[in-house]
Parts: sequence; C-alpha cells; structure tokens
Amino acid sequence: MIVVHHLNNSRSQRILWLLEELGLEYEVRRYERDPETMLAPPELKAVHPLGKSPVITDGDLTVAESGAIIEYLVETYGQGHLAPARGTPERLRYTYWLHYAEGSAMLPLLLKLVFNRVETAPMPFFAKPFARGIARQVKGKFVEPQIIQHLNYMNNELAATGWFAGAEFSAADVQMSFPLEAAAARGGLDRQWPHLIGFLERVHDRPAYKRALERGGEYGIIG
Repeated sequence: MIVVHHLNNSRSQRILWLLEELGLEYEVRRYERDPETMLAPPELKAVHPLGKSPVITDGDLTVAESGAIIEYLVETYGQGHLAPARGTPERLRYTYWLHYAEGSAMLPLLLKLVFNRVETAPMPFFAKPFARGIARQVKGKFVEPQIIQHLNYMNNELAATGWFAGAEFSAADVQMSFPLEAAAARGGLDRQWPHLIGFLERVHDRPAYKRALERGGEYGIIG
C-alpha cells in the first residue's frame, strides 16, 4: 500500500491528486503544521530525516521530493498514462516542467513569503523601520520583478495548448499546479495572465482534483 505522509496546506496535496488521476489505492497519514511557526511537526522526521512533506512510503521504499515522487509513481504505476512517450519533444518538455516548478518558479514566491513575514514580524520598535524598509526594497527591486517575469513566461508557454507538456494533460501539470496556486495566493497572479488562470480553473475542475481535496482535507496556500 502506498502511504502519503500528508502535511496540511502543503505540496503533498498534489501527490494525492496524482494518485487519484492514476486511480491508485493509497493511505493518507496526516500531519499538522505548528500554528505559530507553520513548520512541519517533528514526527515527520521519523519518516524522512529532513522532516518535510511530501514524502511517500511504498512497502520498504521511501521517496521524498515532489518531482521524484511524481516520476516514481508515473513510471511504476502509470502504465503509459500521464507522461508523453520517451524520445519525443513532449517528453523533454514534460521533464523540463517537472524540474522548473521547484527549481525556478518557487524561489521568488518563497522569497516573497519570507519578506512579507519580515514586514509583519514583531520586533523592537527601533528596528521596525529598517527591517521593513529592507524587505520592501528587496521585494520591489528583485522579488516581484522576478515573479512577473516567470508569470509572463509561463503564460506564454501555455498559449499554444493550455497544458505544459503538449496537447494532453500530464503529470507535469500536476507538478506545476502548486507554484501557480502559490502565485495566486501571494504572487499577484490574476486575469492579466489569462492562460495561467484558465489552467488553474481547468485543473480545479477535474474530478480527481476534487477527490484529492476530499481525501486531504482543507487546503490553502500560505499567503
């Protein structure tokens, strides 16, 4: 039995979605973030030394990292579904977007979250103007322009087919869902990027996505 060690409001939600798309049976073991720090609980370190989610166990095998989990599940259980054929241009795009999601797209969105927290964090009154000024400078001059650059790029890439790896929905779209949901929550993604909004509307309407929400529970991106 595949076990998903599922942290609330996290990347592990897309693993549940992938499993629903593949029609596989699986067990969900739930972990809750610390309400103050929003970090994963220490119990996850018993599953993987880094104590982060997503992580799955499949018999004696433990697999962490979203991209690695997606590749493992599709290659082991997909029977040719949700991945383009090897040796095709679509397969290269598929591999690219699996890596781009966390390697490029998420970095400026994570920085936006960090500096948003710097602006609102409690601190001595004499330090607030300096800390908040630095946070606004970094966001305005580096982080937010980077986010816009990535949104423009992704929007243009979706223009042709509406999916990331070609004309068909694939596991690359599952992987790319999280950075786009994060961009909608904290990165300013709105209808000026119509192909990205259309993508999110289509994936949120998929029956497997809805079933995954039922299995995973309440889901929201930290803003």
